[in-house]
Amino acid sequence: MRNISVHAIWLAQDDPKKNTAVLSSKRGDLTLHKNFRTLPRRGIILEPLCGKVLGPEDHDVLTLQHGSLVGLDCSWAQIETSVETVMKRTRLQPRMLPLLLAANPVNWGKPGRLTTAEALAAALYMIGREEQARDTLGAFRWGSRFFELNQEPLDAYAAAKTSEELVNLQFEFFDIDRDAIGADDS
Repeated sequence: MRNISVHAIWLAQDDPKKNTAVLSSKRGDLTLHKNFRTLPRRGIILEPLCGKVLGPEDHDVLTLQHGSLVGLDCSWAQIETSVETVMKRTRLQPRMLPLLLAANPVNWGKPGRLTTAEALAAALYMIGREEQARDTLGAFRWGSRFFELNQEPLDAYAAAKTSEELVNLQFEFFDIDRDAIGADDS
């Protein structure tokens, strides 16, 4: 099984020495882009505000159609303007992840506050690329902890047959208000 082509658009909004996308690119786990023109033309971009979850219906874009998986690397403090800027400049399909707990030291235990590397690893795991997912977080001291914290939801999300099922699974693992997450199963 071939690896998925993984990329990140880096908006340089935080310290590059602590940035997971920058560190992952140095290890060769992803291709880092500072320029929108160099981004892949076909694939999925992970962005947490789009309202459409990365579901089983999207897997073929990454596996059979050889699309790329792209992470949006920006500061959580500037997420809304960053998403707006990036989505005006790409034709990649936007998708968000179902809820997972962050294992990174900055947002430890916070639902949905993942680093770019955590988000990319979660997406890879959900589409059946567990080894590539674990490699993506392999450089971080807390990387294996991400999988420990999220093992049950990740396994359930990966086994979901539809986006609707995947969205509903979140409520089995996390005590959240359905209206608060903004996820759309369509």
